[in-house]
Amino acid sequence: MIVSKLLRASAVLTLATLSLTFAQSASAQDKLRLAVGQRGNWDTSVSEVGQRAGIFKKYGLELEILYTQGGGETQQAVISGSTEIGIGAGIMGTIGAFSKGAPVRIIGAETTGSGDLYWYVRADSPIKSMKDLDGKTIAYSTAGSSTQGVVNAFMKEMGLKAKPTATGSPSTTLTQVMSGQIDAGWSAPPFGLDQLDQNKIRVLATGNDTSFKGQTVRLVITNAQTLQSKKPLIDRYMKAYRETVDHMYNDPATLKIYADFVGIPEAIARRTRDDFFPPSSIDPDRITGLDAVMPDAVTFKYISAPLTEAQIKEMIQIPPR
Repeated sequence: MIVSKLLRASAVLTLATLSLTFAQSASAQDKLRLAVGQRGNWDTSVSEVGQRAGIFKKYGLELEILYTQGGGETQQAVISGSTEIGIGAGIMGTIGAFSKGAPVRIIGAETTGSGDLYWYVRADSPIKSMKDLDGKTIAYSTAGSSTQGVVNAFMKEMGLKAKPTATGSPSTTLTQVMSGQIDAGWSAPPFGLDQLDQNKIRVLATGNDTSFKGQTVRLVITNAQTLQSKKPLIDRYMKAYRETVDHMYNDPATLKIYADFVGIPEAIARRTRDDFFPPSSIDPDRITGLDAVMPDAVTFKYISAPLTEAQIKEMIQIPPR
């Protein structure tokens, strides 16, 4: 009888210990709030895919993800402190905000090169080339975004006299193009691939038709105060981010996760990755082309003068691997 009572007591104690362990494990997940531009783009889906695959959980992180219509909205969410990390902020917009004293810091490259961004018209449009856009409307997502930067480059490098217009996300832009409100829209795969395949729209140019080819165009950013007060969390986030990027190119399971997240067939997901995003394009540790970006940022009035080496060092603080 005594042995039986001892066994029951031991079992109760074991269950209580296990419950406490599980509770402690659950509470050990630190939360980070993210603002992510353009839901569903391959490059902006790293955090979502990593969370669904359990990679961020392995690093003790739980992500609360808010999706925005573009880099400008993402940047503002970080600067205001409403989110702690921003994904897909345009490089010129970020440089401009930093130069004006905004507490924004770069903790990684989000996309290098801009061959994924393309500008298009309806298939029946009389516009046959970018040169035909003089006096016409051309879309970008939001102020301070990478799409606005590319449109500015189109205007400068091709001598266009078009009318840049903010249109938000690829889906809202497509609606405006197809209804005739906008002459030339912007998009990024997988969005618009069906319309291209069905010959409903025609591509006029991509971001790689400008000087943005080979340059880092979108960034991973945080608030200066967040970087100071939550540096261990930011470091863990970037470790999980890097691991997720590796899985997205080497683990078929993550390709399926991405396809399920966006609601597209795996074949389209694979086409999006393989045709538009080589692994180097979303390497978070490689920021390139600053020497070329600075003069353009001055030309387009994001900054009044190129940043100094000291300013660049303060602005770019990528956690080590």
